[in-house]
Amino acid sequence: MGRRLTPKIRLARLSSVLDGARSMLIIVQNTPDPDAIAAAAALRELANELHGIACSVGHTGAVWRAENLALLRYLGLKTRDLDDLDLGRFDRLAMVDAQPGAGNVNFDPEIRLDVVIDHHPIRPQTRSARFHDIRSRYGATSTMLYEYLEAAKLEVPVPVATAMVYGIRSDTQDLGRESTRADLEAFLDLYPSANARALGRIVQAPLPRAYFSKLRIALDQARVYGNRIVSYLGRLDSPEMVAEAADLLLRAEDVDWTMCLAVIDGWLHLSLRTTDRDRNAGHIARNLGGRRGFGGGHQVLAAAQIPLPAGNNGDRQIRKLVRDLTKRFLKATGNPNERGKPLCT
Repeated sequence: MGRRLTPKIRLARLSSVLDGARSMLIIVQNTPDPDAIAAAAALRELANELHGIACSVGHTGAVWRAENLALLRYLGLKTRDLDDLDLGRFDRLAMVDAQPGAGNVNFDPEIRLDVVIDHHPIRPQTRSARFHDIRSRYGATSTMLYEYLEAAKLEVPVPVATAMVYGIRSDTQDLGRESTRADLEAFLDLYPSANARALGRIVQAPLPRAYFSKLRIALDQARVYGNRIVSYLGRLDSPEMVAEAADLLLRAEDVDWTMCLAVIDGWLHLSLRTTDRDRNAGHIARNLGGRRGFGGGHQVLAAAQIPLPAGNNGDRQIRKLVRDLTKRFLKATGNPNERGKPLCT
């Protein structure tokens, strides 16, 4: 959809696709983050209030991060496993904060979606959707859904407003990363309707002891290459810790780039973070993903997923792949011959 379209025109085009449906499946990324959860809740509210559509939210992969689990509980949102669903039973299929063909969503890209709303760079398969709204300059998909709710003149329920505030805060790191004026305006308009106490409880959700064990591994394995840090976390159950470790390590003094990696379900997941806005983390992630994998993202944050060859995913082979990716990452971000030193001594 064109960038000059007004919110009312976008709403009208979306409504024309939703009109007449009685049920809709909203698909989000594997192990959804706060922005994905909030965007799904907002689209569900819009579809239900304007069209009387009953919505389900589906994804693959478990949610492990304490804050995300607390957000789902607060919303009363019970997500469903895509593998257990018959897609043919739904009148409409939608995807938010993700796109078909991306490595962070297990969904057959050949299946035509009715709606795709996302703030990541557009993928070729997305263009086949009956309606797509892709605005990669936006910091959060929640901001985009806020504009639909505002155009529809719907009063945003407190739980949904709370989730959207958290979604915007999370994806833009409190409006300090990849944010636009639209993100700021959405945040300021939604915040008075949000439950600040509930938001505080979500953000400060108790962390399991296993979290600190994984964090210790990330710190112990972190190696500093000049202004860059690389850390291999080994085998994990979920990619959430990979991204969280990359965010945390970027806060180290005199560091401009971080790359964290881990093996999850036969795939090598990596997260990139940077403070260098003159480089493009998304472009580097795509190159690291290569032809066999997936990669992409924004200027300062990105991710890639690379499948491990069948029968060739022993620790020795994995570490060789990690070393190769580290060399390519160092070459793409500066001096490839910098010697690594432990972050923690």
